[in-house]
Amino acid sequence: MSPTAPKSTPPRALDQWGRSEGGVFSNALYRAAYRDWFRVSWEGMEHVPASGGALLVSNHAGLIPVDGSIVQQGVEEERGRAVYALAHHGFWRFPFMGRLLSRSGAVVGHPSNAQRLLADGQLVLVFPEGEKGPVKAASERYRLQRFGRGGFVETAMRAGVPIVPIVLSGTEDTTPTVTTVSVAGQTVPITLNSLLLGPLGAFAHFPAKISVEVLPPVHFDEAPGLASYSRSLLMSRSEEIRSDMQRTLDSMLGRRESVWKG
Repeated sequence: MSPTAPKSTPPRALDQWGRSEGGVFSNALYRAAYRDWFRVSWEGMEHVPASGGALLVSNHAGLIPVDGSIVQQGVEEERGRAVYALAHHGFWRFPFMGRLLSRSGAVVGHPSNAQRLLADGQLVLVFPEGEKGPVKAASERYRLQRFGRGGFVETAMRAGVPIVPIVLSGTEDTTPTVTTVSVAGQTVPITLNSLLLGPLGAFAHFPAKISVEVLPPVHFDEAPGLASYSRSLLMSRSEEIRSDMQRTLDSMLGRRESVWKG
């Protein structure tokens, strides 16, 4: 008699963007880290729309940032909605990394991809600080970097969707920067994790308490789909949003008892 063939687990369905059903967040280890290691808490989750497209805008920090996955996990759990995070195209140069990111709901950060997702009524997460956030100096700790030229505002205006600012505190304490060095013209942060743990420190995050606050949606009066929008208007609205997020972050940091308690 031939041995019984082991039962195979059916593959998870993928959507048109390559996102797996449930993303990577069906992984029990990740859920445990979210719940027990970072002890993530949320305020203002009701500001995330229950339906329709919206551009979620968040601060960005940490050597291997966890902010994107935390926003995705929290919104998935509490609002029952998928979040597609725009990420640098360079990650897709590495097949394994690109595939993992796609399965988790990351999409190459290009305006056309954002417009298609928003037109389809999806939630799209973007980090206006870009790479400036994760590589900033220790002296800039919890200071939001410049939000570019307001491209994210133009994306929301063009799609006719609101911007929902999301502020995280504690993320910079999971991989605290001690100093930065220049390597081939690029700024590279040296974290306490890497000093204590060597190469493993790039991935081993300290168990800092992470708090998240969602601000009320920002709506625009400008008509969607215009050929162009005033650059001064875009930059003005961008700076208003950045300033509101910085004030909220300062307030969150002022209220917390310690890095570990939040």
